[in-house]
Amino acid sequence: MRLQSYVLTFFFVASLSIGSAVLGTTITATQFVTDPETIVSSKDGIFRLGFFSLGDSRNRYVGVWYNNIPGPTIVWVANRDHPLNDSSGVLRIASDGNIVVLDGQGKLCWTSNVTTVLVSHQLVAELLDTGNLVLRESSPNYNHNEGRYIWQSFDHPTNTLLPKMQFGVNLRTGKKQTITSWKNNSDPSTGDFTLELDPYVIPQLILKYGAQKKWRSGPWVEEFIGMDHPDSDFKLEKDYSKGTVFLSILYEDKSALSRIVLESDGKLTGKQWHEEKKQWLISWSSDIYNKCGPFGIYKQYSKTCSCMRGFEPKFTNEWKDGNWSGGCSRRKALQCEMFSSERSKVKEADGFLEVDMWNVPDYYHLSQGISYVQCHDKCLHDCSCIAYSYSNYDPNFGCMWWTRDLIDARETSEQLGFNLHIRVANSELGKMKRGMRKSVEWERKRRYRTRKKKRIERSFVHSDEDYSYGREHSDSEMLIEENTEVRVIDFKTLAVATNNFSEANKLGQGGFGSVYKGMLRDGQEEQEIAVKRLSMNSEQGSQEFKNEVSVISKLQHRNLVRLLGCCTYGEEKMLIYEYMPNKSLDAFLFDPKMRGLFDWKRRFEIILGIGRGILYLHRDSRLRVIHRDLKASNILLDEELNPKISDFGMARIFGSSELLQANTRKVAGTFGYMSPEYVIEGRLSEKSDVFSFGVLLLEIVSGKKNSSLCNQELSLRLLAHAWQLWNENNALALVDPTLVLSETSFEVEILRCIHVGLLCVEEFAVDRPTMATTLSMLTSEIATLPAPKNPAFTERRFSSDSSSSRKISNNDISITILGGR
Repeated sequence: MRLQSYVLTFFFVASLSIGSAVLGTTITATQFVTDPETIVSSKDGIFRLGFFSLGDSRNRYVGVWYNNIPGPTIVWVANRDHPLNDSSGVLRIASDGNIVVLDGQGKLCWTSNVTTVLVSHQLVAELLDTGNLVLRESSPNYNHNEGRYIWQSFDHPTNTLLPKMQFGVNLRTGKKQTITSWKNNSDPSTGDFTLELDPYVIPQLILKYGAQKKWRSGPWVEEFIGMDHPDSDFKLEKDYSKGTVFLSILYEDKSALSRIVLESDGKLTGKQWHEEKKQWLISWSSDIYNKCGPFGIYKQYSKTCSCMRGFEPKFTNEWKDGNWSGGCSRRKALQCEMFSSERSKVKEADGFLEVDMWNVPDYYHLSQGISYVQCHDKCLHDCSCIAYSYSNYDPNFGCMWWTRDLIDARETSEQLGFNLHIRVANSELGKMKRGMRKSVEWERKRRYRTRKKKRIERSFVHSDEDYSYGREHSDSEMLIEENTEVRVIDFKTLAVATNNFSEANKLGQGGFGSVYKGMLRDGQEEQEIAVKRLSMNSEQGSQEFKNEVSVISKLQHRNLVRLLGCCTYGEEKMLIYEYMPNKSLDAFLFDPKMRGLFDWKRRFEIILGIGRGILYLHRDSRLRVIHRDLKASNILLDEELNPKISDFGMARIFGSSELLQANTRKVAGTFGYMSPEYVIEGRLSEKSDVFSFGVLLLEIVSGKKNSSLCNQELSLRLLAHAWQLWNENNALALVDPTLVLSETSFEVEILRCIHVGLLCVEEFAVDRPTMATTLSMLTSEIATLPAPKNPAFTERRFSSDSSSSRKISNNDISITILGGR
């Protein structure tokens, strides 16, 4: 804070006690408050504003407290981080129109910090009966109901939420209100715990310790479904014209004094004043986030944990001792996660168990505007979907589904209309009613439908005089026979969908062919699609086609692009994907006009989404895959800007028991994203993808491209630049200047991302973290990070003297380079 001096024309009164002399209800340009004077709220005198000290401290603060309750019970502090060191302070309206706190030398300790066209004599500061200190015009006919305040303390809460306060976020500016705990009961300075409203997907309250989540309210569906608050209530309001989402705090008993406090120990509590007992009673309090671990259920009223049905404690002895943090694990493996040879031994398909009255687990995905049946089918046909929920309480709310461990699940006694359907092995279903079993016989049924559709399409194509099918059994066609989960779409349908592959429908062009936007009609339904039409004369295109059909047809994850089908027609080969309206990440990231639309929260979600997709490829999918060509242009963005990894034409598949490493004479990828051991020596491993991810991470933070190809020498300017800034302790200089680092928590998060990015691009593969460790580092599950070592390519240059064949893409156009032999 820039310190200023003001000329003081009054005598200072020294006192270490809480202010008691009452001046009235307002502060004007000529009437100010000196320590120990106070003012009271304007109507019923519920609150008092003035100077106070806490405990044995000599520090003096300006704040608001309850007028007639002993304590005092402080609800707001102006100068919490800049206390006065004696009782010579003054609270007044300065000549620039701001409310200020000054010390005995006239030095500024705190200011409301607003810009106003009004001069001081036209302004008045008033303490309202809500506890809100407002700066307004001094008009005698001022109408408080209009709420046109120049500044108000309710917009800048400290550790307390009061009734009629609005608490939220401006989505346009990114400005977010938070409350932050005190250091301790005798020190109101900024503490370690923060409460904020997360407005994205479905709004919910999040309590954090630094960047670590400590509690959440559960999603908002007319109320916070995971929050036990019998005496308090909230109203969520959205103003789309202003881009704001905020909560209003309400109470059933409007005559009672109530507040919500974030305590210094990190507990959020609702309190009401009991006049007869003369004390604050706790009406509700927050519990512990994810207390029962993965697949555990916290029973709020018995304060104990249990495992979801079909699961058992992961660590039995610790569970018996009341240490539930290890969570639960499946008793029986899911059929859909097995390889086909193992799956054939299991006669019965997986199913869903339905559980009532749940606060839904964290980290869900949401699809609004679909029916219960569509929600069920969405999860049914996606093996990565382990549970889904549909709101009976509000049919317009939508469908939630989960693709990762179910955590922070809580059982409540409230009928909130959320039933959770958990995917389990068939043997776990027990003797349930037939109607309760949601069988997952997706593979058998899909194979039957696919074979039937192929027969129909072949007969159709043979009878069409305008389209000659060509060879009846091509290699590609045999490949599709082996991948029966892929839908086959005939050429004529795609020609109609893309307006005969017109230039107007073309989305882009690459080394393997062109991509077209289309509208696929299936009965009464229409779906936007993207059709990749591979070049008929390209061997790379043919190989990519086979690879993508083999790989993507067996992979399903929310951060991987979804293959809807394929087409072989003579020499034509086409792949049909879900359409991504926001195109690729590079279209936003490297465009000076577009990248300003990406705030840090969105960029961080994209980083995590890409990381989760890579982890799925490496560890959690039915196949184990190294992508080999991760780059910004291969990250597509859906309507909600969720990242989807695409382009698996260069991917390498490994068996479940194989190490994710190999030696190859065919080096495929893009300069600037390939690891040194791969591009120089042909050594491929999962750490190759980790290197690419590290480059992507630094690009997302900086908004700058990493590489360029010049005179056949590899120039990795971004890595060298990031490394230099890191060693100069100036890493934040790397950050895209369009980002507004208005919150300290963002700076910490961004620094951690730069740190992790440098760890991922280290020269030697053995030094780089795995993808699982990388994600843990990014989400602060691993608190202490190792110091990064020298990044690749910052000291040595790439030599083209190699006998390897290299399939390299540069500037997002695929080319082939053959080294000398």
